[in-house]
Amino acid sequence: MSRRSGDFDVIVVGAGVVGAGTALALSCDGFDVALIEAREPAPWSAGDDVDLRVVALAPDAAALFEDLGIWKDIVAARVSPYRRMQVWDALAPGELRFDAAEHGEAALGWIIENRLLQHVLWKALAAAENAPRVLCPAEVQDVENLAEGVSVTLGDGSRLRARMLVAADGAASPLRTRWKIGVSERDYAQRALVAHVSTERSHESTAWQRFQPGGPLALLPLSDGRCSIVWSLPEVEAARVLELDDAAFCAELGCATDFRLGKILASTRRLAFPLRLRLAERYVHGRCVLIGDAAHAVHPLAGQGMNLGLRDAGNLRAQLGHARERGGDIGAAHVLRRYERERRSENTIAARSFDLIDRAFTPSLMPLAFVRGAGLALASRIGPLRRLLGDAAAGRL
Repeated sequence: MSRRSGDFDVIVVGAGVVGAGTALALSCDGFDVALIEAREPAPWSAGDDVDLRVVALAPDAAALFEDLGIWKDIVAARVSPYRRMQVWDALAPGELRFDAAEHGEAALGWIIENRLLQHVLWKALAAAENAPRVLCPAEVQDVENLAEGVSVTLGDGSRLRARMLVAADGAASPLRTRWKIGVSERDYAQRALVAHVSTERSHESTAWQRFQPGGPLALLPLSDGRCSIVWSLPEVEAARVLELDDAAFCAELGCATDFRLGKILASTRRLAFPLRLRLAERYVHGRCVLIGDAAHAVHPLAGQGMNLGLRDAGNLRAQLGHARERGGDIGAAHVLRRYERERRSENTIAARSFDLIDRAFTPSLMPLAFVRGAGLALASRIGPLRRLLGDAAAGRL
């Protein structure tokens, strides 16, 4: 495809954290990028309360942001490192503890607001030397695969051309639906309830997770001393808990956390969202690829959803870079298939592993609970196994 005005190397559709990160990474590598987004992200300010949507960012994701030159801005704004993780079962004895010191590192990961990440990424996109062309608000009307590239028609009738396209348009992915890419799904019949709470005792820079019969409950440390909770509950239970007044909610949450951090003193407003496992059957459609939530949605019990998406971005960045170094076509089938092969394999293993953990820890049958508790106790005493599980928990595997 000959170069002309309005042509790009890559078009990225969707400017959430994964899409914006992909666009920034490719533009930093010298690719000409167009980024299409339907709406600007909500503004972020240090004076705002902490956003209810937080992510547990893994060390390799932080390394990606460091490479892009934005990690210092994220850290300077508002983050909370977690140095330890403690996991236990509500129905049986036995606990598992992880410590960053065992890995010779300062932190297992960082709790960061999703809105803050988007804010920093959008600022970086505007300030980049080889800044992507950001089209917002804009929506994709049609995508046509051509012999040497793709042609994208926007809602206003304008057209863009590129050698390949990245669909980062979320779990519902209109592009994935348009391309008739099937998905394997499991509806967990659960909702993840989120809120920020004040506790009687310090969170000790520790991520706490308790497996209960209805689903896992995580308390994640925030920089202001509070904890962000992610409480997976059956849908009926989630609806009931959402309707509790603050005092009743704090009392019930205290019981659910086994009072590890003492009484729950106060809570913000609460939100809940449905939980589903969703895996795309393929990642490639002609010269187009799926990335992030458009390709995979996983149970939040390990907090690895965004980290998997950022690994997608890192892998695609590497594949396109290698193709360009060899003088090849970055949208060629073998290039995109290599990305698909490597990322679909890892994402599927991760998603099925999280699903298996949920299936193992959710049932309340006492014989199974006893086995779970014994397994946690055994793992905590075997150093190499504990470190291996710690790597998995921190997203290092």
